[in-house]
Amino acid sequence: MTANLQWIGDRIAIADVMARYTRGIDRCDLDALCSVWWPGATADYGDGDVDALEWSAATVTALAALNRTQHFIGNLLVDIDGDTATAECYCRAYHEAASPDGATAFEVGGRYLDRLERRDDQWRIVHRRYVMDWNSNAPSTAEWDDGLYARLTRRGTRYPADPLYTGS
Repeated sequence: MTANLQWIGDRIAIADVMARYTRGIDRCDLDALCSVWWPGATADYGDGDVDALEWSAATVTALAALNRTQHFIGNLLVDIDGDTATAECYCRAYHEAASPDGATAFEVGGRYLDRLERRDDQWRIVHRRYVMDWNSNAPSTAEWDDGLYARLTRRGTRYPADPLYTGS
């Protein structure tokens, strides 16, 4: 029973790592994003292994230039072996960028293939590989101030102005 409870706790902690990643990347909150990596961690998003903390800083800068992003995660499979684990986590990410004709929405579906370690009772990623499964690009059809959406005035934005941080 104790081993099962440990596994459940570890799996929840690993799922929280994935959730902190999506919060950090969508809010462009560098501290939150960096909290998922161990020092020396590497990430490969298609251009080979790079330092994960440097990748995080560059990515936050790049994404802050977009109108908005939202990453959804699911189908998390975890294999835990003591203080190490591997995980596969599906991701669907929406991005909206300003363009001369209004805005362009681009979506991508893929998977994070992670190696994680537990150190001092804390799980973090030591290596991530990203696999893109599909993508789609189209003019944005977002409506913000008209019709059904006009009354929804509490809008997501970047750190530190997002309602998550302001309490508004």
